[in-house]
Amino acid sequence: MRGSDDTGRSDGGARSGLAADLGAEMGERATLVQFSSAFCAPCRATRRVLGEVAAMVPGVAHVEIDAEARLDLVRRLGVEHTPTVLVLDAEGRVVRRAAGQPRKADVIAALGAAL
Repeated sequence: MRGSDDTGRSDGGARSGLAADLGAEMGERATLVQFSSAFCAPCRATRRVLGEVAAMVPGVAHVEIDAEARLDLVRRLGVEHTPTVLVLDAEGRVVRRAAGQPRKADVIAALGAAL
C-alpha cells in the first residue's frame, strides 16, 4: 500500500493478542483494520475502499477503530495519523501497515501478504 511500512520491524509483545483487543469479528483469512477519527475526510474514502475490498475477497473482514476512543491501542501500535490501515493475517499478526488513503489496487496487493 502507498505509504506502507514493510520494514519487518517487531514490536515484541505489542502486537500479540491484537485480534482480541479489537473487539470485533476477525476475517477467516485476513482483516483490514482502519484507525479513523471523526473529522478525517480521507477516513471516509478509506472506509469505502476497504469495505469494497472486504466484500470482494472471501474471508476478509474490515474493522474500523475510532482512534480517539481507543487511545490505548493507538499508543500501543504507534498510530500517528488517520487513516492508518493494518493488514492482519488469519492469526491476527500485522503483515502490512500504511498511513493515508489507500488505493483499492494497493489494498488488494497488500492482502497477498496475509493470504
